[in-house]
Formats: sequence, structure tokens, C-alpha cells
Amino acid sequence: MKKETKTTKEKIVKTKKVKPVVVVQTFTIDATDQAIGRVASRAAMLLRGKNSASFTPHLKPTNKVQIENASKLKISEKKAVQKTYFRHSHQPGGDKYPTLSQVATKKGYREVLRHAIHGMLPANRLRAIMMTNLKINE
Repeated sequence: MKKETKTTKEKIVKTKKVKPVVVVQTFTIDATDQAIGRVASRAAMLLRGKNSASFTPHLKPTNKVQIENASKLKISEKKAVQKTYFRHSHQPGGDKYPTLSQVATKKGYREVLRHAIHGMLPANRLRAIMMTNLKINE
């Protein structure tokens, strides 16, 4: 008589795949008088495709997001001074911590918003593809 082990009782569950329906949707977000985090989280959700019923985390999303009026974001004075970013020149002692206002004056609010959205997307191979579907206009 053969003993049943735990592995013989387990069922193999396969990943369910949705048939890929390529429908390219373009969403426009107006950033006028909105906080950075609110705009960035909305854009990250749309870039991932979580708004569609056929969301599959491992498939390439087809949504495109366009953000208008990035220079009109609502930023408090405290955040402009206290929020810091990290840069490094790959030299010993080459780390720098510019503030949000310094980055905004040097590279524009487009870079500030791009950095926030980049941090809200999952760190995997699809992140670069999702970021190519993002367009930010000052």
C-alpha cells in the first residue's frame, strides 16, 4: 500500500491569462493646483493599467498618460525647502542632496514629477516600458 504524501494531494494551479486585447488608451491629467503625490499616484495607477478589468500584473500595459501644466503644481514652501533628492557622481565624496526647489529650477517640474511617478511604479522590467508611456508637459 502506497502512502499518500502531501505533494500528491496538492493541485497544480496555473496562472490564468487574459487574452491580450490591444486597446491603447490615452489619459490626460491636469496638474494645476494639485499636490505632487496625488498626481503621481493617479498617473502610476493608470500607467500600470489597474483601471481596466483585464489587469494582469506581468503583461505589458498599453495605457498612455499625458500630464499637463506640471509647472502649476501646488507645492508648499516647507516641502520645497525640506524635500531632498539624492545624486552621486561616482567619485569618493561625490554625493549631493539637492532640495526640491533646486531641482525644479535646474531641471524643471517635469523632473520632479517624473521622479515621483518612477518611485511609485514597481521595480521590475516593466517599469522602463511604463515610463516610456508617460509624457509630461510644463
